Amino acid sequence: MKKQLITVGWREWVSLPELGLPLIKAKIDTGAKTSCLHAFSVEPFKKDEKEWVRFGIHPHQGNSKTEVYCEAEVIDQRLISDSGGHKEKRYVISTDVVLANQCWPVEITLTNRDTMRFRMLLGRTAMQQRLIVHPDASFLLGKPTTTHNTE
Repeated sequence: MKKQLITVGWREWVSLPELGLPLIKAKIDTGAKTSCLHAFSVEPFKKDEKEWVRFGIHPHQGNSKTEVYCEAEVIDQRLISDSGGHKEKRYVISTDVVLANQCWPVEITLTNRDTMRFRMLLGRTAMQQRLIVHPDASFLLGKPTTTHNTE
């Protein structure tokens, strides 16, 4: 049975429950291959002989006072080109994203996005076979008011 695609706007509310982020505004970015998340004070460490990373995030645009600290296992380090063509080596983590009452794992790179409008970009790889993007619309799914069910 083929999964029904979700129609989204160019920006939507998502949650990253494994990172303790119940609500974050994300740009649904068809121009970006990889998803990325704002991160500062990024510190690698070992846990059970595996590489992990600890980092802070300012989850709300324009608010650097609210800070959430997260930990995740590192699955890779990649050289990523940003929209300006600048290359940066970034940690890559895998975590669940929740959107429209659906939950699925995505790979996310960590980078400082303090100067950017969105704390998160959801890239093409995370959208494949799940989302259709309506480029003229925003927040088609509304702002969630309750915890989402996961599949």
